[in-house]
Amino acid sequence: MVEPEHRASAAQRLGAQETLGISTLDPGHRPPTMPPGRHVSIKIRMLDDTEEVFDVSQRASGKVVFDLVCTHLNLVEGDYFSLEYQDHHKMMVWLDLLKPIVKQLRRPKHTVLRFVVKFFPPDHTQLLEELTRYLFALQVKHDLACGRLACNDSSAALLVSHIIQCTSLCYFMCHLGHTPAESDYQLLEVARRLELYGVRLHPAKDREGSKLSLAVAHTGVLVFQGHTKINAFNWSKVRKLSFKRKRFLIKLRPDLNSSYQDTLEFLMGSRDCCKVFWKICVEYHAFFRLFEEPKPKPKPVLFTRGSSFRFSGRTQKQVIDYVKDSEFKKIPFESVSRAPGDIVDSPPRRHWKESVLVSAEDPSALRTRSSPSSQRNGAHSEERPGPGAEPGPARQPHPEHLNTGVVSNSPHLSVSSGNSQGMVNGQKPVELCGHSPDGRQPSPLTSPLLNDAGSVRTDDEDERFPTDKAYFIAKELLTTERTYLKDLEVVTVSFQNLVGKDDAAPDSLKSTIFSNFDPLYKFHSGFLREVEQRLALWEGRSNAHIKGDYQRIGDVMLKNLQGLKPLTAHLQKHSEALVELEKACRGSRRLEVLVRDFELQKVCYIPLNVFILRPLHRLLHYKQILERLCKHYPPTHVDFRDCRAALADVSEVVAQLHGSMIKMENFQKLLELKKDLIGIDSLVTPGREFIRLGCLSKLSGKGLQQRMFFLFNDVLLYTSRGMTATNQFKVHGQLPLHDMTIRESEDEWGVPHAFTLVGQRQSVVVAASSLSEMEKWMEDIKMAIDLAETSNGHTADLLARSLTDNKSTTEDSCAEAESEDDLMASRTSLERQAPHRGNTTVHVCWHRNTSVSMVDFSIAVENQLSGNLLRKFKNSNGWQKLWVVFTNFSLFFYKTHQDDYPLASLPLLGYSVTIPTESENIHKDYVFKLHFKSHVYYFRSESEYTFERWMEVIRSATVSASSTRILSRKEPHPY
Repeated sequence: MVEPEHRASAAQRLGAQETLGISTLDPGHRPPTMPPGRHVSIKIRMLDDTEEVFDVSQRASGKVVFDLVCTHLNLVEGDYFSLEYQDHHKMMVWLDLLKPIVKQLRRPKHTVLRFVVKFFPPDHTQLLEELTRYLFALQVKHDLACGRLACNDSSAALLVSHIIQCTSLCYFMCHLGHTPAESDYQLLEVARRLELYGVRLHPAKDREGSKLSLAVAHTGVLVFQGHTKINAFNWSKVRKLSFKRKRFLIKLRPDLNSSYQDTLEFLMGSRDCCKVFWKICVEYHAFFRLFEEPKPKPKPVLFTRGSSFRFSGRTQKQVIDYVKDSEFKKIPFESVSRAPGDIVDSPPRRHWKESVLVSAEDPSALRTRSSPSSQRNGAHSEERPGPGAEPGPARQPHPEHLNTGVVSNSPHLSVSSGNSQGMVNGQKPVELCGHSPDGRQPSPLTSPLLNDAGSVRTDDEDERFPTDKAYFIAKELLTTERTYLKDLEVVTVSFQNLVGKDDAAPDSLKSTIFSNFDPLYKFHSGFLREVEQRLALWEGRSNAHIKGDYQRIGDVMLKNLQGLKPLTAHLQKHSEALVELEKACRGSRRLEVLVRDFELQKVCYIPLNVFILRPLHRLLHYKQILERLCKHYPPTHVDFRDCRAALADVSEVVAQLHGSMIKMENFQKLLELKKDLIGIDSLVTPGREFIRLGCLSKLSGKGLQQRMFFLFNDVLLYTSRGMTATNQFKVHGQLPLHDMTIRESEDEWGVPHAFTLVGQRQSVVVAASSLSEMEKWMEDIKMAIDLAETSNGHTADLLARSLTDNKSTTEDSCAEAESEDDLMASRTSLERQAPHRGNTTVHVCWHRNTSVSMVDFSIAVENQLSGNLLRKFKNSNGWQKLWVVFTNFSLFFYKTHQDDYPLASLPLLGYSVTIPTESENIHKDYVFKLHFKSHVYYFRSESEYTFERWMEVIRSATVSASSTRILSRKEPHPY
């Protein structure tokens, strides 16, 4: 017989050392003993599509074969994987590890078993071995190529970008030493957010005959219609799973608040289909929910009833504990170049678009962990941590940068040159080199990709507009009024429709909100129509022969602002609406959930209470526009008199509402922070004023630990962000400002930008990320201490009692013990916690390691802007036309101004705005550049005026203002 040609194993191709016959599953022992009997050759297809042949006894159990594969791969965390094959009914089934091979495979020589991922954990950072993550990445590539991991074009583009990087050694060597392991890590970070990640759909029907699909995940049983998840039954709600012939039954625990029946019934294709799905449900439940492998039941003496099937193997907890506690030296795993053919072609389903906008931030569930690179000493030396070491993703001291999602440091993108492989859906991936972050950690604040070939604007398009500056000021009025009317629709249409269908909202709340918003919406709809008509005449798009009489806007504004005066009473009640909404939510848990769920909808792209204050903020915008017009016009201009009269009218209304506006902005900010914090009840109290929030590193016995600080006029809170489903920050301590002192202590502790806070009961040493951050914090804390000295400390006492009632730490010794152990403990309540938007300003500050003050928020309110911009990436060719809205420290991107919700967003905290240099070859006028680390975006405006305005408002979000404006803004501005 001819000896088969020696082929390197998958582990050898990855650079792993020879095992010398030692199984990493059972250190120090040989592979499982082979039972006697005739041997057969079993073909195993690996995740990289290579085939390996194993010679085993026919009497060997499935576990013997599986352990041989794990030994062959040097795989420690093999329990996440399994072997599947196609049985005689043409169904894909899992190899039973307890049964002999001969009883499962009818024709072993002609059967190919596939080595695949069976259990998908909720978070890939639970995978402690780099080899395991690599195999998971191969599974994602396979699922994406075969169409099982269905997703939209934007998500697919981001996945392909990571795949291209991790399969091209030359590419990653050219980009700051990124390793394939880091690309695998980031690929899994993106994939795990997809709804179909790790999901295998099993066709079924409900009682009405509607076609559905059932699936199982770590959380429980899922129900899909097409590729959309329509229901989920958590393990905690499921009492029993069973099947009877073709019927699959889910028996739920009694729940008075649920509309579901006690037992749900689904009809599947056959009894075998039911049994296959029931088995995987049993295994998923045992693997993720049990602490240890269930013990076998004793065999009955006479007869049996039901299936004797049970889960065999270690649970996830046992796997994690085993890997952590193993005392043997793990075999080093060093990634080398991957073959670029990991993804195979599949029939095209949707075409790729030429232009893709990658937002730097996304939502979702942000993880404060290090990337694989932070676990190694160098880019090319990738040794595993030693015995007993904590897994890498949980042990980084350095702060992350930000998006989910997200300030992510996702890899650069590039199309592999000279080969047609590495394709998805039969199309070449888009080239996105240079528009993604270069750091180590993916982030859930990454927004969806924007891609639309129809919105690509070529360079030869050149719209002609009037060149007068007054025209562009008037056009700013038009564009911002369009956005403002859309914001009003969020309240008058979307929110009103929601609460109108539910009796959770009291009539007093509905009356207070909608009776004040509806007249304003009607008024501004008419105002917008008049502005659109005037701009059309000004541009010469109608009645061009008389347009000279209409090249002004002051008369339109004067007429409508005079018409707005009778509505001042409605504007004054907006503060009442905000208070009424908060009071109603506190009184009704049902309404609180309703409002929270509404804020998670795409149309509510900023907090709901910000929309409620929009009419007050809009008056400031009218005033600024009229001030610019009056400054531009000479006194003899035909439009000057109307503009000056309109400015006097709007200034009068602003002066009347100014005091209420300042109070409501502070109240709104306290309500927003209340949603971001846990462990405190009485944050919103009379007299409390918010001053600053942001990241500081707190010095403890374990070194510097990143903490989120919240400064008020009476107390300073410090928190940490746990790995919870709500993405909230847990309050760990408070520092009353009364009698507090502050001093620089960089020389004392040898820590850059450090300062010490000395309170009545404890002292805390913190360090800022930069000198400017330290100066801002020290300035604001000194000012807050002065404010606290003038108060009686009543609010601080309320807060102290609140923290005590919530069992938060109030002593320094307790506060220091909350780091890793406390964060991991928060996982136990995942299923009880409600969803929470993960891209708020607090989360952006956490991941950008920066801070913002109330002054910054106030300036952001005044500096809102919207309009069309042309966007270009660093290495892309064309310019893409987008409707862009700047508000709340972020850019929100739409295809057109008619869209109801943004397609992507870009938080700007930490970004820099500059003008492109000659070396960047941007040969266009009115272009500004946004960059954060390796994120680079170019935006092109239509005129010098719009260019200056965008630069002005973006700088207001990227450059913090002096805290001296806190007090000055409380006084009415001179008009």
